[in-house]
Amino acid sequence: MDKIQRALEKATDTKALVIGHGSLAELPKMFRELFGDSEAIVVADVNTWNVAGKQADLLLRDSKIHTHDPFIFDEPDLFAEWGFLERLQKCLESTGATAVAVGSGVINDLTKLASAHLGRRYIIVGTAASMDGYTAYGASVSKDGNKQTFNCPAPLGMIFDPTFAIQAPEGMSASGYADLIAKIPAGADWMLADAAGVEPIDEFSYSLVQDGLRDTLADPAAIAARDEKATEKLAEGLIMSGFAMQALQSSRPASGMEHQFSHYWDMDNLCQDGKHVSHGFKVGIGTLVSTACLEFLLGYDVPSIDEEACARNWPSLQELEKQIAEIFASKPAHKERALAETRAKYSQPEEVARQVRALKKAWPTLKDAIREQIYPFGELKEKLIAVGAPYEPEQIGISRERLKETFRGIPFMRSRFTSIDVLHRCGLLPEVTEYLFSNSLLRSNG
Repeated sequence: MDKIQRALEKATDTKALVIGHGSLAELPKMFRELFGDSEAIVVADVNTWNVAGKQADLLLRDSKIHTHDPFIFDEPDLFAEWGFLERLQKCLESTGATAVAVGSGVINDLTKLASAHLGRRYIIVGTAASMDGYTAYGASVSKDGNKQTFNCPAPLGMIFDPTFAIQAPEGMSASGYADLIAKIPAGADWMLADAAGVEPIDEFSYSLVQDGLRDTLADPAAIAARDEKATEKLAEGLIMSGFAMQALQSSRPASGMEHQFSHYWDMDNLCQDGKHVSHGFKVGIGTLVSTACLEFLLGYDVPSIDEEACARNWPSLQELEKQIAEIFASKPAHKERALAETRAKYSQPEEVARQVRALKKAWPTLKDAIREQIYPFGELKEKLIAVGAPYEPEQIGISRERLKETFRGIPFMRSRFTSIDVLHRCGLLPEVTEYLFSNSLLRSNG
């Protein structure tokens, strides 16, 4: 049984996937198998309509599937925002048709959530290897100025033809590569959570993401050169990450500390040159920070840590709430989220001692496993450079001071246990902050 078949058997939402050269031709067959005699409507933007949407629409019509006039967003600044969602939802509701989304992250998220609101499913025709959200449950959409993740089913079917992806706008495959390489430190974070007795590793979803990952990431220059086979491998890795999240009903297999930077900057509505910074590019900078933190931990004498001292020095929830109020004094939305997430993951001092003790016991073996898991910081940076992704925070509009400010807030922004929580519990945040920012580790020499 191949990897895709195993993934489909475990996936809770997606029941069909065709990936490869010429796979768009399978659209009418997939539509009929999944939706019978339902009517169809293609959803696209101007670019994706010209690349693949027009062809998808013609294939459906030529196969005698009743197909409504396409819904095409023509805004040059289209992003996953509530107003655009409502427009699409109104159209789908009036037609009663099943959506065939043709696009990447924005089109997929808008169609996913609009369909879910109407109690419907949909098919996605991916046009870029730009992120892992195609087959993930949930949609990230901005509402009331804040980007939020709304629970909703993943597509019932997906088609990905790399001949479209290699035509994607500059930077989209680089963004997908950065999102995929983030699974490397995310895997190490899960190892730490497992060893601390906080969240055991699910072997199926872990292996679905991690098996073959390094092979997929091995040649970033080929992806930058729009090589079709390399782009197809990248897309498959991203799609498998989505299936892993479906299988576990959690983003844990694909997301660790590095994604917390993206979540933080999503709430800041991070833009550069008037455009929203891609998810993958934000995650890529987070991956550099996360990897540096893991390397700091690998270089630290973990067995010498006194778990009882960690427990004695561990702040009460009330003390943490005061810290949060200070850190996020000018960011009320961040403050509210930080309070909710911190309350959800707060551990009593005796539990902190138990977690640190468990990590110390596991450390001789765990240390070697993490070192084998992660790319060294320098190699990671070289890969981001080779694929054409940002490798300095300034390249996405984040000054070094702003990155330091973000890092200060990261321990409070998500209830998931990651390497930042190990550093926090062990009282090492001041030292790792010095390590990260005083020696310009996160800046190039150029």
